[in-house]
Amino acid sequence: MDEILSIQAEAQDKGSRLDKFLSEAVPDLSRSRIQKLLAEGRILRDGVVPKNSEKIQGGEQFVITLPPPEPLDVVAEDIPLSIFYEDEDLIVVDKPRGMVVHPAPGNYTGTLVNALLYHFEGQLSGINGVMRPGIVHRIDKDTAGLLVVCKTDRAHQGMADMLKTHDIERVYHAIVFGSPKDDEGTVDAPIGRDDQDRKKMAIRRDGRRAVTHYKVLERFGEFSYVEAQLETGRTHQIRVHMRSIGHPLLGDPLYGPSGLSGQAKAMLKGVSGTDFAGQMLVAKVLGFTHPVTGEWMHFEKELPDYFERVLTSLRR
Repeated sequence: MDEILSIQAEAQDKGSRLDKFLSEAVPDLSRSRIQKLLAEGRILRDGVVPKNSEKIQGGEQFVITLPPPEPLDVVAEDIPLSIFYEDEDLIVVDKPRGMVVHPAPGNYTGTLVNALLYHFEGQLSGINGVMRPGIVHRIDKDTAGLLVVCKTDRAHQGMADMLKTHDIERVYHAIVFGSPKDDEGTVDAPIGRDDQDRKKMAIRRDGRRAVTHYKVLERFGEFSYVEAQLETGRTHQIRVHMRSIGHPLLGDPLYGPSGLSGQAKAMLKGVSGTDFAGQMLVAKVLGFTHPVTGEWMHFEKELPDYFERVLTSLRR
């Protein structure tokens, strides 16, 4: 059965390109997906099919007709999952470092989706055009921590709406190079795809607004232990923002330095290289209003053993 979404453009949206506005208004739909729906005549503006290059006037009403999701051509795999919480509408998963969330070129097996299809067959939402069962938001492959997976479309849409309005509490812990000047601060800098390297994101004037609030928990001279809270959720946001203020994450292969100073090596002596083979970033706290019951949900995980070992070494 088709799903119908209704979106109202506001006065402040005037001048935005139509496909860009809709992809931001419905975070679950990518810009390319919006363009495909437009080409299929599945999006109406005040009852008329618009072009994706048209501008928002402000005040118009959009109706999007989503066809049933296509089956996902991904094999279910018996991969252990750490379930932090589960009810009939959603699951909170503690994703380990090294696990990709969704299959993509080079990672078609061993992902969180492969595991979810095995453990929750037929119980996951399929609100996307091509079924990405239950996935509302993602964390990077080498970031460990908490994320929500939805079982019902109602829960999925509710979580997507909260992501859009920044009403989900997402707190990360990280180890960064150097010592930030202030004990706490905010990075408000737009993020977009890096023109020079498509695997990377960068601060761009034409990027999407991105806001990260950070607080220094401990200082170790060469390194600092920080807490970062997301106001928005752009790809690689904390990694890009911390690098932009001169404090990239330890172990970050994309945004960190290519090597360690002698002092830094001495501080990490005795720590296995595999302990920081990947950015030192953990999605530690997750809080949100349950999209069905309305109850406030708050979850906090322990730091992984590898993270604790690095902290112990730095504290010596």
